[in-house]
Amino acid sequence: MTSQLFAICFNATRPAGLARFWGGVLGWEPLTGPDDDATLLSPDPEGFRIRFLPGQEPKTGQNRAHFDLTSTSLGDQQQTVARTLEFGGKHIDVGQLPEEGHVVLADPDGNEFCVIEPGNKFLADTGVIGALACDGSQEVGYFWSEALHWPLVWDQDQETAIQSPHGGTKITWGGPPVAPKTGTNRLYFELGLPAGADRDAEIGRLISLGAALADTGRGEDAYGRVLMLDPDGNEFAVQRPC
Repeated sequence: MTSQLFAICFNATRPAGLARFWGGVLGWEPLTGPDDDATLLSPDPEGFRIRFLPGQEPKTGQNRAHFDLTSTSLGDQQQTVARTLEFGGKHIDVGQLPEEGHVVLADPDGNEFCVIEPGNKFLADTGVIGALACDGSQEVGYFWSEALHWPLVWDQDQETAIQSPHGGTKITWGGPPVAPKTGTNRLYFELGLPAGADRDAEIGRLISLGAALADTGRGEDAYGRVLMLDPDGNEFAVQRPC
């Protein structure tokens, strides 16, 4: 069976602190349990989790992926920005123009994100996280559409976007030019498998679509996951079946 998007993972210098920041900004509740203070649950039962895992690699340049948060009104946009600053975020300049309506911010670990102005038709009815906006090729958009069985909702001028058949957050890729990859991505996908699934068979399917193992073996990481690379060289993880 096809793997599902289980979580968006952040490699974080302070996982619990970053989880508190994003929980405060998004209004998402933490997963309860002694070892789960760094996981946020989507209020949508069909949605993904956000996991914050230890990672000390220094940040070099802009991330290859960032959240675009939606707004229902200018007041709502201003409130989201205010919550960001209250919980430890900051304004940043990535070359945005003064006339642009979105606000560019960074979380306490320096991860960029945007608060989009109200009235954005592309992000209508997507939820508070309207999109995970990625720097990537058309090929990688096609790969993830096939890998997750999410239909393409945009495919024009080598820009692509996919969305779950259940709706919710879109994942977008901006097309060329794709910036060179430097180091390990701070944000990456974690795929989950249903009970009884054959993970080796699913890994083989992903490889047939254009993925690769992140190393020469199929050893698991500390979380019991197999690490892989998509066609653009972005890391992602595949869990054991539930």
